[in-house]
Amino acid sequence: QLDDFVGANLDYNEEEEEQKYFRRKRLGVVKNVVAASLAGTLTYGIYLGLLQMQLILHYDETYREVKYSNIQLEDIDRKVLMGINVTPVAALLYTPILIRFFGTKWAMFLAVGVYALFVSSNYWERYFTLVPSAVAIGVAIVPLWASMGNYITRMAQKYYEYVNYKEEHVQEQQRAPRGACNAYIIVFQSVFYGCFHLSFVCAQMPMLFFLNNYLYQLNHTLSGVKHCGTLSHGTLSGFNKTVLQSLPRSVSLIIVESVLMAGAFLAMLLVLLLCGSAYRPTEEIDMRSIGWGNIFQLPFKHMRDYRLRHLFPFFIYSGFEVLFVCTGFSLNYGVCALGLEKLAYLLTAYGSSASACSSLALCTLRLRRHVPLLAGALIHAALIVTLFCWAPEPRDEEQAPLLYAIAVLWGTGSALNKTGISILLGMLYENKERQDFVFTIYHWWQALAIFTVYLWAELPMKAKLSILLLTLAAGVGAYVWLERKLGQRVPYRLPRIPRPRHKPHGYRYLEENDSDEPGSEAEGEDSDELEATSRGEELPKNEEEEEE
Repeated sequence: QLDDFVGANLDYNEEEEEQKYFRRKRLGVVKNVVAASLAGTLTYGIYLGLLQMQLILHYDETYREVKYSNIQLEDIDRKVLMGINVTPVAALLYTPILIRFFGTKWAMFLAVGVYALFVSSNYWERYFTLVPSAVAIGVAIVPLWASMGNYITRMAQKYYEYVNYKEEHVQEQQRAPRGACNAYIIVFQSVFYGCFHLSFVCAQMPMLFFLNNYLYQLNHTLSGVKHCGTLSHGTLSGFNKTVLQSLPRSVSLIIVESVLMAGAFLAMLLVLLLCGSAYRPTEEIDMRSIGWGNIFQLPFKHMRDYRLRHLFPFFIYSGFEVLFVCTGFSLNYGVCALGLEKLAYLLTAYGSSASACSSLALCTLRLRRHVPLLAGALIHAALIVTLFCWAPEPRDEEQAPLLYAIAVLWGTGSALNKTGISILLGMLYENKERQDFVFTIYHWWQALAIFTVYLWAELPMKAKLSILLLTLAAGVGAYVWLERKLGQRVPYRLPRIPRPRHKPHGYRYLEENDSDEPGSEAEGEDSDELEATSRGEELPKNEEEEEE
């Protein structure tokens, strides 16, 4: 009987068990991607929906006087928007340190928690609750999306490792061959952005199911509007100061905010319980151990790489276009012609189209990688020229089909733009030690672009469209030049990643030739190498040469 317990199991098949183990690992990676995507969708959708609802309520003169007569809601709203749009300008200084200190998963969790804090602050609308939470949102914007982009790319690389677990370079935890993970990066980024763009649909739920019941019809709200579209200035000048025909009850507002708070809490739980770590524990310790000063400097040093510099105009345009469609197009074209009650339907059409068309990026599996980016740019260029030449008539609902068509096509271009850029960054920067820096730079430039859109709010529509078109043209030109230089194998500069500087407690980090005796020869060699690394800041070579 003892042999039945301790003897060899004749039915045990090691290869079959290994296959089952790695199948579970692959399913775990898919679960991580879906959970992170849904958490991002809920977080951004709830934030946008709440902000949109509160700005409309606070815009109404009667609502302000009856409910908040003495707290100057207009001034508070201006400071809230300033906190959200201005604070991310400094994000490049702290985002990599935040991600390395907490780890990718916990940086995501912390940022989602900040968004939940913003939702909770709207229960008690005062200066000391709304403005600090808006500043906190501004602080968390770049860390959230940089860690999300890094997380999805890392999941693609881990999925490759679990599929090819028998390969020698996987078993020895070495870098995969160049381009080996590209197919998984394309699929996972397409899934992520397919979910993310649904956040624009989720954001319209408070308006569709709650706020639209209280709005005046377009003949009242647009009675003073004279010009729409390309002839307009600022943000819908002449719009009526009263948009609510009856004031919502406080209990109803609390119920809506509680539903949004529950959604934000669910997003936190998705990250906390369903998202696994992006790196092994020892990898995260190694990434922190290069020194906080080096972590602070590396994003700036990565900007010397011509591949990133050539993508800066596209990064900027990516921030311009998404905020333009949510403010400039939706207000000065959509609301001006169809009324405020149609705003939710217009943005729902945009979000649904962007979500569905994110799958078009899968064409990169068969076509060249520049196809999605250039196709999205071509669609947007045609739409910008159309908007530049078109001024819809105020209060004319017959123009609805054309406006919805533009919203749908703009969503298609946005999907190809956002998904294409993230796929391209994942392909160009396969080294897992660099991805958080690269995605931080990308989302920081987006944040700068959003800050610029916030500043240009009062410009004429023709000026806004001209800036959009020029930025898009610069982005396309710089990207085509980048692909040409890569085709000619022009070497690029990458900063050297310093070796980890561990304080060895025990034997966890000791390599074969290391010794735990203080003052040993191995320790001296290590310190010499570290000094050489600190002196040799950069390599004018590619990544393969650096890793050798």
